Order: sequence, then structure tokens, then C-alpha cells
Amino acid sequence: MRLRGTSIRRKIVALLLVPLVSLTALWIFATALTGVEAARLLAAADVLRDLGEPADDMIRALQQERRQTLVHLADRRDSTAQAALRERRDATDRTVTAFRTAAQSLRGDMGDDAGRRLTGIDKRLDDITDIRRKVDDNTVTSATAFTAYNEIVDPQYAFFGGLSTLQNVDMDRQGRSLVGIARAREALSREDALLAAALAAGTMSRTDLRAFSDRVAERRILYSSTLLALPTTDQETYEDYWQGSAAEALRTTEDAVILAGGPRAHGQLDPQRWQSTVTTVLDDLARMDHEAVDRYADRVEPVALGVLTKAACAGVLGLAALLCSLVVSLRVGRGLVRDLRALRKQAHEASGVRLPAVMRRLAAGETVDIEAEAPPADHGPDELGQVARALGTLQRAAVEAAVKQAELRRGVSAVFVNLARRNQVLLHRQLRLLDAMERRTEDPAELADLFRLDHLTTRMRRHAEGLVILSGAAPGRQWRGSVPLMDVVRAAVAEVEAYERVEVRRLPPLAVHGPAVADLTHLLAELLENATVFSPPHTAVQVHGERVPNGFALEIHDRGLGMTPDALLEANLRLAETPEFELTDTDRLGLFVVSRLARRHGVRVSLQPSPYGGTTAVALVPSALLTEAAPRHRPPDAPRQPPPRLCPFDEQHHQASEAPAPLPRRRPPTAAAGPGEQEHTPSGGLPRRVRQAALAAQPGPTPTGPSPERDADEVRARMAALQRGWQRGRESDDSGAHHRAAPPDGPPSTPPTGTAPGTTPEGDGP
Repeated sequence: MRLRGTSIRRKIVALLLVPLVSLTALWIFATALTGVEAARLLAAADVLRDLGEPADDMIRALQQERRQTLVHLADRRDSTAQAALRERRDATDRTVTAFRTAAQSLRGDMGDDAGRRLTGIDKRLDDITDIRRKVDDNTVTSATAFTAYNEIVDPQYAFFGGLSTLQNVDMDRQGRSLVGIARAREALSREDALLAAALAAGTMSRTDLRAFSDRVAERRILYSSTLLALPTTDQETYEDYWQGSAAEALRTTEDAVILAGGPRAHGQLDPQRWQSTVTTVLDDLARMDHEAVDRYADRVEPVALGVLTKAACAGVLGLAALLCSLVVSLRVGRGLVRDLRALRKQAHEASGVRLPAVMRRLAAGETVDIEAEAPPADHGPDELGQVARALGTLQRAAVEAAVKQAELRRGVSAVFVNLARRNQVLLHRQLRLLDAMERRTEDPAELADLFRLDHLTTRMRRHAEGLVILSGAAPGRQWRGSVPLMDVVRAAVAEVEAYERVEVRRLPPLAVHGPAVADLTHLLAELLENATVFSPPHTAVQVHGERVPNGFALEIHDRGLGMTPDALLEANLRLAETPEFELTDTDRLGLFVVSRLARRHGVRVSLQPSPYGGTTAVALVPSALLTEAAPRHRPPDAPRQPPPRLCPFDEQHHQASEAPAPLPRRRPPTAAAGPGEQEHTPSGGLPRRVRQAALAAQPGPTPTGPSPERDADEVRARMAALQRGWQRGRESDDSGAHHRAAPPDGPPSTPPTGTAPGTTPEGDGP
């Protein structure tokens, strides 16, 4: 019987139901056992009372008809014998009818065994008609007729012997003894039938003599064996009778017939004297048998009453015990269920309400009182009380562990924030130093290396900010004023390692409010980094966007292998739910950073399959973070350049009490800008350098033939140096001609931005 998964109430009910069912089964068994015995006694008493007398009358009628049938078969010429036979047949029919009527009324009260025996008696009684017809047709011998009548009588003794089966051994033996005495009287009747036929025939065959002697021996054996089971008074009654004159005359005649032999037996007897003697003995035995049965019934009555009393007591006491057990089981089970329910409620409240509430408060930074959250409670001294106290101890330990874990996490977060802030300070200083070095460097190769180092430092700054964000603090970079959306996207591209693979399409002239610039830049950089890392290096990552009713949707498409539906669903759930960051989950740092930044500013980020076969990241920037940006114009001949770095105002290290200083700017050179270059300032435009205009003629042979092939890295380095020169020229122009210095309370000036490879110039959106 499996009870796993069921409620504790059902388990307790099942636990209590087993002994109750067992007790009920025992009560039913005991009641049924005693009841069956009582019913058997009652049924036997009814059958013996209502069917015993008709059966005895029918047996005596059959005995007399059997005797007269044998006499008729011995001498068919005697008309007196024929008339007597008809009278005996009529008497037998009357007794058979009375017996069947009584049996039919009692058949429903009998058991299956008694019913089968009674049915056998009915079938044997039906054979009387066939025997009579054969006797009338003279087609049957005396021996055959004798055997046929015996077979009709014998089942009746078996029937009454089965009715006397009792649980009391003495009463059962006495009942069987009474049946044996009746069989002994039947043996005497058979002696009479055999000897009467021999007397009527005038001779006695050896077969008849042997049958006669067998019946004599059978009667004597039956009396000697069955009388021992009867009470002493009954034994003395039968012994006294068999020592009387009638019994002595019967034994003398029997011995004389046996000693005379078959042919001379009839000569040793007087038929009238034999009939008188045997009739007297048969009547006396029938009377004695009735008296013995009556005395037996008197002895059985108290036994039957005892059995009935026992059955009634067993039934009543068993029922009372059953009801008492049921009441006690219900009370105990109900109390146990009530205590267990209270314990379960306490456990559910601790695990589902108190502990989660403590965790939420700790996550929110609140102070938790352990005594108030896990107060000690008074419980009983039993096992359930011990379990309740253990549960309270466990709850208190869990709260203490949660408080210590929260303190540990706050300490770890503080350490991470401290280290990240220090790294940010160093990285900002390193970026300023790199910027100054880039301004002073004229060597193209060194300028390219500085540019790569600048790019690496920018990425390192993003990773440091990611650590700050994961720790729950705000990044140090902040802007007071709005920044064009195109610049934000380009700044995000600049923080990606494979920035040259990113293609930024046209964006509308929108600007992002200053407080959201750093977080939005970081968010887009994480998405772009993910797109470039998980796509082949020869493919491009496309960025484009459009206005939507609730803001602006930026889409980042890569052409990688994409994500499985399960992985995509898990990633979107992480982006939407913003789960608590776990220190063991280190392979999803980007998702946690994006999720927290998006939640901070209400940006909705989702991942979906890309039409190019990879993954598309959609960032919906709400309208509250956007504003219309003033158009910025770029000279038509300005070349494209690598993505810029946004130079923010660092609130961590520059307090808002004083106005930020503008970035250092290089004064426009008036002399030679460097080896191999000379500045040329056309009217109304930026100063331009004429490559190798100021170089002196170098000694050496004049090259002949085609010029040597240039290395690709060298060409790229030179072009980068050229772009840097253009950038510095525009900065100088902005500083002198357009006066773009930052106001005292405004954001610091940012260098003019160009476009990354494959991007379109800013301000050309709709």
C-alpha cells in the first residue's frame, strides 16, 4: 500500500483504520462463529422437533412394508399377505407425504449440507414406486427387494446424524449415539423381515441365514458401542432392558435359528411367538429411543442457551469495544492532525512568509531584528513539541544565516565597489594620459599603438563599471546635459573589441538625457559585445533603429548561429525579471548587467531570432529618456574616423560644487607640424597639413622604376595618424572659431565625433 504523496490526514486515517478494520473483522468473525453455532443449534432443534417424528413414523412404516413385501414374495398364493401388503403401502404413502410436507417447510432453515442430504432422501423415496411395480409383476427377488428398501431407509439416519453436529463434544457424541441406537433398532427390523419371509416360505436358504446372522451381530455391536457415549442413566436403562425377559426370549430365538441352520430354521420356531416377541422388543426400543431423545433435548437446551448467550455477549461486547476504539481513534487522530496542521502552518509561515520577507528586507538594505523575526515559542514536551522547537531553532538559524549572508554580500559588494572605483580612477587617469600622449605623438606607428591602448583602456573601464553595477552601486560617469543618440551609439561601439565589424545605420536627431547616457552606453556596449563575440569574425553586426509610439527601438542584428528556443526563453526571462546576482553564475554577467541597467531606466530589452540567421537584440528606450537634439553639421570633406570616447564628468572624483574644467586642448601649430608634414590653412576652413611639403631633399640615388609596394599595416597607421590630425584640427577650430567651451554648470565639452567604418554621418536621419 503506497501512501507517498498523500496528506498527513490520510496517512493518520490509514494508520488508525488498520486496527479498526482488524478489530471489526475479529468482531464479525467471532459474532459470525458464535452466531452460526447458535443458528445451527436452533436449526437442529427445529428440525428434530418438526421433522424427527414424521421421519420416525415414515421409517417404521417402511420397515413394516419391507417385512410384508418379503412375506408376500415368499408365498404369493396367500391372499391375506397381499391384503396386508396393500395396507402397509397405504400407511407408508401417508407417512411419506407427511414427511415431505414437514421437510419442505424446513428446507429454508437448513444448511447446504443438510439440504443436499434431504434432497437425496426425496430421490430415494421416489424409488418406492418402482420397487412396488416390480414386486407386483413378480420381476424381483426377495434379496433385491430387501436391499432396495434398505437403501431407502439408510439416508435418513445419515441426515439426522449430520444434524447433531455441535461444537460441544459431549453433546455431539451423545447425539451420534442416539442415531446409532436407532440404527440398531433398524438392524432388528431387518432380522424380523428376513425371518418372517423364511417362515412364510417354509425354508431358509444359507444366504438368508447369513444375512440374518449379520444383522444380529450388527445390532449387538451397535448397542455395545453406542451406549458408552450416553449418560450413565441411559446406559443403565438399555442394559436393564436387554437383561429382561423379552430381550432374553429374542436372543434365545436368534441363537436357535442360527444353530439350526437354514433348512431346519423354520422348524425351530413358532411364527406367532416370534412375531409377538419381535414386535414387543421393537415397540419397547422405539419407546426407549423417544425417551432418550427427549432426555438429550433437555441436556442440549442449556448448552444451546449458553451458546446463544455467548454469541449475544460476543456481539454486544465486541460492538462496544469497536465503538470505544472508534471514538478513541477519532479523538487521538483528530488531535494529532490538529497538532500536525499547526506545525505545518508554522513551517509554511516560516518558509513561505517570514524567511522570504527577511530576504527581501535584507536585499533592500534594511536592518533585521533576529529576535523579532524568530521569537522563541513555548511548545509541549511531547515529540511534536520537540519538532516545533527544532523548527523554531532552524528558522532562527536560517534568519541568522540570511543576515550574515547579507552582511557578507554587502561587504563583498563594498569591496568590489571599492576596487572598481579605484580601477575607474586609474583608468580615467590613464585615458587622460593616453589622450595627452596621442596629442603629442607625431609618429604614425606610435599613434596607432596608443590608439589600440586607448581602446583597450576604454573596454577595461566598461568592465570596471560592470563590476560596480553588479555590486548594486551607480557608475561614476555622469553627464549633466543631453548627448546625441548617435554619439551614445558610437561610444558604445568604441567600447567593443571588434568595433570595425559594427555598422551603424542612420539614426534620427535625438538626444539622451545626461543621467542615462552612461548606463545606456554600457547597455548597448554589452549587447554589441555579445553580438560580435557570438558571430563569425568575417560578418558584420548591424545597428539601426526607428521611432515607436513609446520611445525609440534600437535593433542589433548579428549573423551567428543563433540560440535555441530554450536558451532564448531563459535569456529573455533573465532580462525581464532581473534576478538576484549569484557569485557562482559567472557565465551570464552581461545579462545581469543589461538587466539591471534596463530596469534602472525603464528600458525594455529582448532577444529574438534574427532574419539573418543569428540573434536580434531589441532595446526599447522610453520617451522619458529622449529629447530632440539640435542638428550638428560636419564639413562635407571630413573623413570618417574610429568611434569616439565620450569624456564624461566623473562625479566620483569631481564634486558638483565646482564647475568641471574643459578638456585640455592643443593650440594650433604655427610652425611645421612634424616631419614630413606642413600645415596649410585655406580661407574659411580648417588648417590642413600638406604631406612632405617641408621635407628636404634626401641624398641618394634617384629611384628608377616602379615604387616599392607599401605594407598594409603601415598604410593603416599612416591613415590613422592623418585622421587624428584632422580631428585635432577640428577641435582647434571649434575652440577658436565656434567657442564651444562648456558653461560653468554644463557638461564638459566632448570631442567631435566621426563615424565608424560602415556607418553613416550623424544628423542624416529623418
